[in-house]
Amino acid sequence: MSDSAESSPTRPSPAPLAVLYSRALAGVDAPLVTVEVHLGNGLPAFNIVGLAEAEVREARDRVRAALSTCGFDFPARRITVNLAPADLPKESGRFDLPIALGILVASQQLPGEVLAHTEFAGELSLTGELRPVRGALAMALGAARAGRCFILPLANAAEAALAGGVRGADGTAADRVGNVEVRGAQRLLEVCEHLAGRSGLARVEGSVADADGVSAWQGIPDLAEVRGQAAVKRALMVAAAGRHSLLMIGPPGSGKSMMAARFAGLLPPMQDEEALQAATVQSLGSSGFRVEHWRRRPFRAPHHSASATALVGGGSHPKPGEISLAHHGVLFLDELPEFDRRVLEALREPLETGKVSISRAARQAEFPADFQLLAAMNPCPCGWLGHPSGRCRCAPDRVQRYVDRISGPLLDRIDMRVEVPAVPQEELLRSWPAAGVAAAVTDSAAEHSTASLRQRVIAARARQQQRQGKPNALLGAAEVEQHCVTDAAALQLLQRAARQLDLSARACHRVLKLARSIADLAAAETIASAHLAEAIQYRRFDRRT
Repeated sequence: MSDSAESSPTRPSPAPLAVLYSRALAGVDAPLVTVEVHLGNGLPAFNIVGLAEAEVREARDRVRAALSTCGFDFPARRITVNLAPADLPKESGRFDLPIALGILVASQQLPGEVLAHTEFAGELSLTGELRPVRGALAMALGAARAGRCFILPLANAAEAALAGGVRGADGTAADRVGNVEVRGAQRLLEVCEHLAGRSGLARVEGSVADADGVSAWQGIPDLAEVRGQAAVKRALMVAAAGRHSLLMIGPPGSGKSMMAARFAGLLPPMQDEEALQAATVQSLGSSGFRVEHWRRRPFRAPHHSASATALVGGGSHPKPGEISLAHHGVLFLDELPEFDRRVLEALREPLETGKVSISRAARQAEFPADFQLLAAMNPCPCGWLGHPSGRCRCAPDRVQRYVDRISGPLLDRIDMRVEVPAVPQEELLRSWPAAGVAAAVTDSAAEHSTASLRQRVIAARARQQQRQGKPNALLGAAEVEQHCVTDAAALQLLQRAARQLDLSARACHRVLKLARSIADLAAAETIASAHLAEAIQYRRFDRRT
């Protein structure tokens, strides 16, 4: 041996280190998290660093018990787990699985050759079972964009696989996020066997359920079950055709909530990209996303005691609120004046922008909130103002205070306001079935059935998509001038209505967009006086009732 070799110092062997990949949640995004596991010398310890919240730090006890239960040796070393980047907050138990695998790889109980091409997420039980986590679809989309395989609990696999099941308009696979390889496991041992090459985890293929919209309306009751209210059903069809917001005003028992529950059946099925966006937001919520609801329009109906955080989202770790969970669907606010005024005022910006930005001292998040608003209210505190029975005894000032709970700026952003009168008893019981006599389906009921009205809505939406690429309610100021063309008589009518009703600039534009939807239902190229007159009467609202 040479003198130089003898004089060179002996370098210590590198400490065991494993590097894995997982995902955090920030709004609707799932940023990459690098999980670094280092086994060092010194007294046995287990430290997790990298801005980990309490539930992440508790992974120390879950991982230790799960590894022991599954028969692995827990190294008596100084274990340091770094979750990078360090300035990104980490929450929930989704990092249990990558931490456990990192310890096994660093202690050479598992090979680590495939770790660079795989991402992991999953919460561990003390028995080594994998429990579902929140945001599986958002994380799968991130893994797909990075070109990595994604291993997660089997309970989340079908949801995550939807990221690779979206189809283009021609029926071929869409290249929006690339292919995603999703593999689900029920236990930690199954993942270890897969990484060791002894038995593979089955790949979960993304299947686009309800590709033809066959089950998009399953479970939604028929509008024909509502007796009478032909004018209100017409207004619901107009609202669905142009995606307009709607406020129904009427006494108790007139059918407001009943018709609202059937409104989603009038809407066309979602396109795959819309369905993917809606499912991604719902996967971030506390209830998660159910795969059988793929392409089904969300319908959210929060109670009037809901807080502003529950409605628009928020929290120390921002989560989507009801308006975001209703993305590309319907938000129904029953008993509108009973909501806290500050809660209602929080709806003003999302109604205009289609998104909500949540800012906290340490974190900011943005969620989509492109929803269609349906609301219902009574005409007075007791609810019976204008009822044929004359039972209302509310003083005028009390009625005024009740109606003034809805601010003018918010009311101006609601496209349509319709009166829902009480159904006369004669009309309600006219075709009521008697014992031994089958109930007859009248032509009127068939005409106002959900399926019949939906076909007209779909045809009107198709005209809008071909003309401008979006529903009429989403038209901007310049687009209104381009696409909402009126004849001379209709223009004069609009000018008179603007003067007499003191319509704001926003209200004039909304009247034109409403008239455009009515014209689309009639397959008319130009807005005529009849279309505009119907649109104007939907905008009238006497605050003194």
